[in-house]
Amino acid sequence: MSAYQLAQLNIAQMKFAIDDPAMADFVARLEDINALADAAPGFVWRLQTDDGDATAIDFFGADTLVNLSVWKDLDSLRAYVYRSAHSEVMARRRQWFERIQDAYSVLWWIDAAHIPTLYEASEKLGCLRRHGSTVHAFTFKQPFASK
Repeated sequence: MSAYQLAQLNIAQMKFAIDDPAMADFVARLEDINALADAAPGFVWRLQTDDGDATAIDFFGADTLVNLSVWKDLDSLRAYVYRSAHSEVMARRRQWFERIQDAYSVLWWIDAAHIPTLYEASEKLGCLRRHGSTVHAFTFKQPFASK
């Protein structure tokens, strides 16, 4: 077992309130997509409230959804994001979410026993926005190997 795991954060700015009928298709898929992640090979942990998702967390603002999770490795996360039913939801993201001009997703390596916080994730996103992909904060397009 590796001493490191991969943390990931992505944020999405909603076009409509979460309870708006325009968001109904997204909300209807959320439980299934979260269950798919939970069962995916390499999945370790995800941020969630007692409701089973993170839609009530407004760390980045009331209109911004947050997804923070931990994975065994980059290949596991990549398979979930791009080669599962999750990709169907991603293909429709412009229906529900604004285009964010700056980086909205960041990856970084953590010690295997560590659970990242939103503060840590926010700092990593800021680092990526300021410096581009580095060993400290990177993207799928420019990944770095674990320490």
